[in-house]
Amino acid sequence: MTLKKQNPQKFFNFTPDEIKDYLDRFRNCVLEDRYSISQNEHRQENMDFIEDYNINTKKEHEILLGLQFDDFCYAVENDNPAFPHEVLYIFCKQHKLDFWGTLETVDIYIKVNMIEKRSGDLFSVVVSFHKRNFEITYLFR
Repeated sequence: MTLKKQNPQKFFNFTPDEIKDYLDRFRNCVLEDRYSISQNEHRQENMDFIEDYNINTKKEHEILLGLQFDDFCYAVENDNPAFPHEVLYIFCKQHKLDFWGTLETVDIYIKVNMIEKRSGDLFSVVVSFHKRNFEITYLFR
């Protein structure tokens, strides 16, 4: 059984420059292969999305490196009680993808957790990477 906070707090008090800085650090993680996309029994939606849209590493990088500050929506507390200090950043990126031979423009919901390892290096976990499945608003649009 996984414990989760019922209503994790959302944060909207960011400037464009703060999100640009966050994205610079995130891009470095992607470029240096210091990231992963969660694919486990709790992240079936991510696995289905990657399979349905035939997303390989090259396409993954294209999407993640293409994130812009105005794709940012909000940040949220980690709902896992074991990591209450972590803040996850939510983005929604529109991208053309191949769905079994048909090109579709898809809103991709991307939730990122960037953590500092003991060595001081940053590592990013893309917790959510799937088709947007609820209404979302952008902070800077």
